[in-house]
Formats: sequence, C-alpha cells, structure tokens
Amino acid sequence: MELESVRLLIKEIGWEDLEDIHNLNSLPEVDEYNTQGIPLDTEETKKNIRPAIEAQKEEKRKSYFWKIIRKDTGEFIGVAGLTLSLNRFKLGEIFYSIHPEFWGNGFATELAKALISAGFNHFKLHKVEAGVATENSRSIKVLEKAGMTREGRRRKVLPIRGVWKDNFHYAIVEDDPRDY
Repeated sequence: MELESVRLLIKEIGWEDLEDIHNLNSLPEVDEYNTQGIPLDTEETKKNIRPAIEAQKEEKRKSYFWKIIRKDTGEFIGVAGLTLSLNRFKLGEIFYSIHPEFWGNGFATELAKALISAGFNHFKLHKVEAGVATENSRSIKVLEKAGMTREGRRRKVLPIRGVWKDNFHYAIVEDDPRDY
C-alpha cells in the first residue's frame, strides 16, 4: 500500500531500505525519545524490521510500516507506521521518525496528516491515536498541527535508555474538524 501527500511518497519498506532505516535509527537525535534504542548493527535492524516486511503478505493486516521519500529529490527522509486494532473499536495508532536533516520543514506535519487521512478514508477508522514522550515538544507540535487532541497522560510508561518516562496520549476522531 502506498500513500502520497503534496511533497511526500509514502511506500512500504523492503529489504532494500535496510541501510537507510539502520542509519536513521542509529542517530542519537532520533533515539532521544525512541524506546528501542540505537541498534548495535544492521543485523539487529534487520531483525527489527523483519515482522513489518513479513506482515505485507498477511491477508488481514494489523500493521503497516512505510519509508518516506521526498518527491522532488527522491531522498529517504524517514519512516512511519500505522497499527490497527482490527476490532469493533476501529482504532489506529500512528508513529513516525524523520531524519534530523529534514526537521523544521513541515514534513512531519504533512506526514501525520497523510497518515490520519488514510486512517479515516482508506481504513475506515473511528479514531486515530498517537503517543509522545511528554518532553518531545517537536512531536507534540506536529500532532497538534495535525488536529489531534491531548487526551491524557500515562505515567512512567516509556522505557528510554533505562529511565521510565511519561507519555501524552493524542487522538483525533473521524468527526473532529480538520482542514485536510
């Protein structure tokens, strides 16, 4: 499954993306709020992305993992994903990670809006959610610009480099106002 926005192509990952994903996840700036930590080597990254690649063969999929490509340059700029509840609650949870070289250009907000739109229009979800470390002000701004509402705080739920961090829970429901 592929998605598209004004400036981005959002394509499912493949083994050819291993190096790009490994390099992205190896950056300390990207790892700052990541619960997985920096991978030791490409073998660890391969192990981490294998379930996402194998999920592409499933008939009733619960998860999607995409690479983010700039349309104008063809550059890999990050990854994103969507996990579906596959039940009567019709929930989906999004995540994204953008290479720091591309921060501050509106790519994350554009991406979040594309993921939310796909959640409602393609997957027919009732609600799209996202979690964010309470200290991650950049990602909080992205979620709020995408029209999501902070619904709560989960205390000490994120294991980040050996310390338990709090998480804000954001969401948008299908009938919330949005301009996209």
